Amino acid sequence: MTLDHVRPPPAAANSSDDDARAFLQERLAYLGRIYASIGLTFYIVGNIAGLIGLPHDLGRRLSDPSTWVVPAASTVYLMQWVLCRRGAVALPRLRVIDGTTTILAAVFHSLMVFTTIPGEAAGMPYTRALLLVNFGLIVRAIVVPSSAARTLTYGVAAAALSTVTCLIGYANQPAALPSGLHAVWTAMWSLGGGVIATLASHVIFGLRREIREARRLGQYTLLEKIGEGGMGSVYRARHAMLRRPTAIKLLPADRAGAERIQRFEREVQLTSQLTHPNTISIFDYGRTPDGVFYYAMEYLDGLNLEDLVRIDGPQPPGRVQHILRQVAGSLSEAHDFGVVHRDIKPSNVILVAERGGAPDVAKVVDFGLIKDLDETAWRTQEGRVFGTPHYLSPEAISSGEPVGPSSDLYSLGCVGYFLLTGQRVFEGQTVIEVCTQHLKSEPVRPADRLGRPLPESLSAILMACLEKTADRRPPSARALIALLDDCHDVEPWTREQSRLWWNFRGRRVLAESRHPDASVQPDSHDTHTHTLVAAS
Repeated sequence: MTLDHVRPPPAAANSSDDDARAFLQERLAYLGRIYASIGLTFYIVGNIAGLIGLPHDLGRRLSDPSTWVVPAASTVYLMQWVLCRRGAVALPRLRVIDGTTTILAAVFHSLMVFTTIPGEAAGMPYTRALLLVNFGLIVRAIVVPSSAARTLTYGVAAAALSTVTCLIGYANQPAALPSGLHAVWTAMWSLGGGVIATLASHVIFGLRREIREARRLGQYTLLEKIGEGGMGSVYRARHAMLRRPTAIKLLPADRAGAERIQRFEREVQLTSQLTHPNTISIFDYGRTPDGVFYYAMEYLDGLNLEDLVRIDGPQPPGRVQHILRQVAGSLSEAHDFGVVHRDIKPSNVILVAERGGAPDVAKVVDFGLIKDLDETAWRTQEGRVFGTPHYLSPEAISSGEPVGPSSDLYSLGCVGYFLLTGQRVFEGQTVIEVCTQHLKSEPVRPADRLGRPLPESLSAILMACLEKTADRRPPSARALIALLDDCHDVEPWTREQSRLWWNFRGRRVLAESRHPDASVQPDSHDTHTHTLVAAS
């Protein structure tokens, strides 16, 4: 068997088609709703104005074709909205709905040739019909994604309908021009409208295709932006063949510089060699022809610890222990491999409900500041501080002092303190004030900061991580894990507690982290669940 006979999995191969189908359905529903609203509004307002101006003309109005032509066209679009607003509709059926609505609306609008308004000029009915037909074609071309060929087909059909109704409407009426000449002008104007609509479809359809191409990086297509940091932007993405969720981090050319690209490439090369289950997995990386450097990693459908505490408040000690142990495991492998993260903070740890059967899984991300321990360039340069001030170790702030694995443990202690108390270790009005406190001030014990008793063993571990000198902290991430495992006064965070939290309270926290203005009402069990979780 040759490669030419190998077919991709149908679901993966058709993912792009499904996106196009969903977008077409959404646009058809939108067009149907808007056009029906406009048509009915014009009809109601026009008839009310007519009755006010000519109240004695009610009988003629009721017998005029406009009495049912305009509502009929509006009803066609209303049906299009109803058919497209619920559930997924197959692409062939959407094409049928689109074509049927466009042609039926053109039929009804063409019948406006037979309408009359007292005192109007002889040629106004066919002008009114032309305006409605062409207006419908052009608006459809702008709103609905369509190829130029399909739009031109509809335009020719609409021009034929307008021409026929013009011939019939003016055949037995005295006019300045013969009915045949009226029909010629009608056909020309109708075709002109069809050509304009076709050009609109060609430009808009082409622009959408160019945008899709611009958002494609190798085998990946960017879908939506999900984050941004100093080292680049992160997008949710789709692989052309594979079905696994993927995120793409990229460094655009306008942000690129020799140093930034070097750091970005090092992030990829070093992170891709880390295999711990609590470290983000790297799938692939490369550069686009226009100089955008990117890499693909696993997509994490969860929330970072910053949002967790901001929305949900201080976490139960058992959960804090559970999270810290996982992060320490990730750092242990990194340190054994010879790298220091240097930017451990709540927003760089993502929590997901479940991963590989394990509950409440923490993933360390954004290794953009990691440095190889074998380099000499990892010393803090004078006047430059790498990392986030609220989570910096004293040696990371002090000029000229080496930054080793113990610096990550200090930052992890700051993260644990934040999780347990809902407050940072040190606060200040300026970066300098915060950094000065890291260098000179002793942190308040977590129980005193929170105002209620906390497990002494966990508090002691956090305070040990927050020692000013590295040699007084736990000697390694592996040693820190052993200390966390030995916290006998901490009630364990169980699988059942994790399941309850994610199934009830987690739903609201996730929604609010993604849409801060969203109002998501908690389930009836939500308050009870949070009480049960917090009690441990």
